Amino acid sequence: MILKDKPRIKQFILLFLLSGLIYLAGMNSIFIEKVYSEGFYPVSSVIQRFISAVFPFALGDFLYFLLVLYMLRSIYLFFKRLSQKKLLAADRINVPLQLLNFFLILYLVFKILWGLNYSRPSISKQLGIANEKYTTAELILLGEYFIDQLNSFEHLKKQSYGIDELESKAKAAYDLMKNTHPFFQYRSPSVKAVLNSWVVTKIGIEGYYNPLSGEANVNMRLPAVSLPFVTCHEIAHQLGIGREDEANLIGYLTAIHSTDENFRYSAAYNMLRSILFEIRIKSPEGYKRLYATINPETIKDFKTERAFWQKYNSDMYGYMGIALDGFLKLNNQPKGTDSYQDIVIWLYNIHKKELIQRQKLKTLQP
Repeated sequence: MILKDKPRIKQFILLFLLSGLIYLAGMNSIFIEKVYSEGFYPVSSVIQRFISAVFPFALGDFLYFLLVLYMLRSIYLFFKRLSQKKLLAADRINVPLQLLNFFLILYLVFKILWGLNYSRPSISKQLGIANEKYTTAELILLGEYFIDQLNSFEHLKKQSYGIDELESKAKAAYDLMKNTHPFFQYRSPSVKAVLNSWVVTKIGIEGYYNPLSGEANVNMRLPAVSLPFVTCHEIAHQLGIGREDEANLIGYLTAIHSTDENFRYSAAYNMLRSILFEIRIKSPEGYKRLYATINPETIKDFKTERAFWQKYNSDMYGYMGIALDGFLKLNNQPKGTDSYQDIVIWLYNIHKKELIQRQKLKTLQP
């Protein structure tokens, strides 16, 4: 073994041991909740958001860009040396070690800055929301309930908000919710528009959380009806929610209780979309009957959104869906992208009383 290899080997051993400790810590959800999610993360994330808010652009996207450039440069230099036959015998050890150390560092940074939140207990338990499953008949009742909610907005004068307005209105909605549960306290807001919305849209992404900068990134190319809910969803990730289904839950609870009608409409609209997806699978006839009762304005929004994704979608969406599915499964979401639909179970339990009342009224009708 060449002496100059030893520092890299020591670095690898240290990084490997640290990664192992992080992995083992992630297996204890109670420890993660008390020490990380309620201890370290609220402080570190506020610091991140405070710094990133200074920049008028998506700082995290820029950092990703620099990271990609670094990786491309390293690959280029490696193959350049290979083509010029300048690789030494020591490189057979150094190059793999450099690669392994690089990915171990990425793993540690991701887990420490945010990723350990995937291991925390379900936020639904903290909020006292049950996981009781529904029947198909109850699912249809839930669909009827949300259609009624949306139909009440039929004459809503819809507005398109810029990124600053989305941030301020979402912050106001979270401030309202913190009166019911301390989890919703949102300090140092930092919501940014993605730098390249065309690429993000082609991939099929509505928004994302950036662990490097602590920013909530929103795809401003989306139809206006989606933006308020997507903003609240991404802020939920900023508050330490890793799982997508739980971010949908927090996003819904926040947006539906907003004083802004456009936020409430966006919340109900996005939830109905998930509910109708379930109904269409379990009761095609029920789906057709319910769809016919939706007001024309909401139907128009559905068509606009469908046309939007048809315009930008490509084969890349399928590949990215597979990649996201694998990523979620690696981070304590065994159902992968199917976890996005778990929100329907919580919606049923949240509105169970209203559904029971609705069923009673149905039985009284002649």
